[in-house]
Amino acid sequence: MKNLRHRWHWIVPAFFLFWTCIGVVFALPLMDGDAGWRRPLLASLTNWWAWGAMTPLIVALDRRLPFGSAAAGRRLCAQLALGLAASALHVYLRALLAASLGAAPWSALADIHLLTRAAGEGMLWSMLVYGLIVGGWWAYQSHHRYAEAELRMERMERNYTEARLNALRLQLDPHFLFNTLNTISAQVQAEPKLARQMIEHLGDLLRLSLDPKSRDEFTLSDELDFLDLYLSIQKIRFGDKLRVTLDVAPEVRRAAVPSLFIQPLVENAIRHGISRRAAGGTVALSARRVDEMLEITVRDDGVGLPADWQQRPAGLGLRLTRERIAGFHPDGATQLTIANHPEGGAQVTLRFPLQLLENVDAAS
Repeated sequence: MKNLRHRWHWIVPAFFLFWTCIGVVFALPLMDGDAGWRRPLLASLTNWWAWGAMTPLIVALDRRLPFGSAAAGRRLCAQLALGLAASALHVYLRALLAASLGAAPWSALADIHLLTRAAGEGMLWSMLVYGLIVGGWWAYQSHHRYAEAELRMERMERNYTEARLNALRLQLDPHFLFNTLNTISAQVQAEPKLARQMIEHLGDLLRLSLDPKSRDEFTLSDELDFLDLYLSIQKIRFGDKLRVTLDVAPEVRRAAVPSLFIQPLVENAIRHGISRRAAGGTVALSARRVDEMLEITVRDDGVGLPADWQQRPAGLGLRLTRERIAGFHPDGATQLTIANHPEGGAQVTLRFPLQLLENVDAAS
């Protein structure tokens, strides 16, 4: 109610000023220095003020018509009939305003012949003004419906994108879980103690990844915390054969990223690059700001990509990560490149617009 009263405080004066300006503009050609300016000015102002006073009534009648925008012919015929009645009402209202301002005698209101003649002579002009008022109201309605349709479309697109990202996330969680369980199962008989440690770390991972309060959008710092839990399992398995280096610029730690999107890249580097070498290897993760983009690189010094890797179908983890990154920025501003590094091993590079999440706990 307070907002509504605040709006009316400026709408009513603006509405009055609008019709006053029109009245002044139409009065200017009629002003003569010898005859004076007061009479033509009052005549023009009472004419347009009368139309201004009738505008809310015209809009209210149009809104009560039993015809929608689809029945344009019936609506137009109804408005023609209403226009004739409004033209006659305008003559009486104009005479009332003129008498109130002293521009005409009050006896003019009782002169039916004078008012009828005035209505007949100005009927065409009155219908034209009435048509402009109705046309302006229809144009506003069309613009309002168009804006609402655009808003609904944006909401539908946003809901579709969120649903798609959530579906991809739901596919990724079981994929990650099955791979981790396979890793643990391989150690159950050979190293039961290590397997128990892996299960403990897996419990921490599940609490984070399957938390119903979890978001689909994390900060990069949150994502690195999740990655650290995952790497703790892999380090138990590989021991000193797995080395991990992190080079993350401080200014990008609050960057918005899709949840659980780095882990599949690191998992691929370990499975396809490091695990195939007897001596193990190093996975290097870096994140930095490049212009207005966030660049994340995952590189390993393993066996590298085979010559025909582009012809092979992408794994589930990599495919889901690619789709989630594309859905996170659906405007096509994302880049994901996979290639062999000149010094050996494979490298995955991600680039997407840098967006910082505010109000993030500094301790994270």
